[in-house]
Amino acid sequence: MTIELRHLRAFLAIAEEGTITRAAARLHVGHPALSRTLRQLESHLGARLVDRSTHHLELTGEGRAFRERARAAVAAVETALEPGSLGGRPLRLGHTWAALGDHTVPLLRRWDETRPGIPLELLRVDDRTAGLTQGKVDAALLRGPVTTAGIRTELLLREERVVVMAADSPLAAFPRLTLADLAPHPIALNTVSGTTTMDLWPPSARPTATVEVTNTDEWLIAIAAGRAVGVSTSATPSTHARPSLIYRPLLDAPAVPVVLAWRDGLAHPAVPDLLALTRQILAA
Repeated sequence: MTIELRHLRAFLAIAEEGTITRAAARLHVGHPALSRTLRQLESHLGARLVDRSTHHLELTGEGRAFRERARAAVAAVETALEPGSLGGRPLRLGHTWAALGDHTVPLLRRWDETRPGIPLELLRVDDRTAGLTQGKVDAALLRGPVTTAGIRTELLLREERVVVMAADSPLAAFPRLTLADLAPHPIALNTVSGTTTMDLWPPSARPTATVEVTNTDEWLIAIAAGRAVGVSTSATPSTHARPSLIYRPLLDAPAVPVVLAWRDGLAHPAVPDLLALTRQILAA
């Protein structure tokens, strides 16, 4: 059978609502019809997407993997059919924090000068791929390894790590720090888009306390309040300079790769231009 956009919308509604009844009400269709649509999609894919063994539906492993592909496909169709989209539609560039650091403003200025027909929109999205898999952006500046299927990446640069602490932290007395220096202190971890985990430390010398947050703003507040110290990259001090924060080099942690990422096969036609201009800015 032919799979249509309604099959993807039906699956996404079920995944988001948690029950077929609520999903059917949201889509204004009957319960039997929605169940049938889901079965058709699963039959086409040859995989079970939803575990129906409990009252509250759960996605299977295959369902969780397919959800990102379905979101991207629906977003791509909506973008393609958006009224007025046949002109110079904006190139949406996502990031989770710091964008391209000190190079962000030069990149935006040079883009406006050289490509005035295609607006470059910089969007911060608190998501592991900065909204790329959700179709919220066309390309993204990401830090750390990118393992999501269907995403292509190009390495732009590597950033050294820094320690972030409250201005009155006792660690501020040191001009540079090591992982061992941080181990006695609680560590702030951004579990959604951060590049730091406990794996940064040797197993025998890991910090015993963490403060977990879900976005950059919460991470900065926890550190400024003295509840934890954080580990970030060299792009953060200029982007998030505050009197309440101090930054120090971290000597013994590996640098963090910064990549430009886009969805394979669904790229905005201006992505190659963005990649080329970004490399020019970094080279200069």
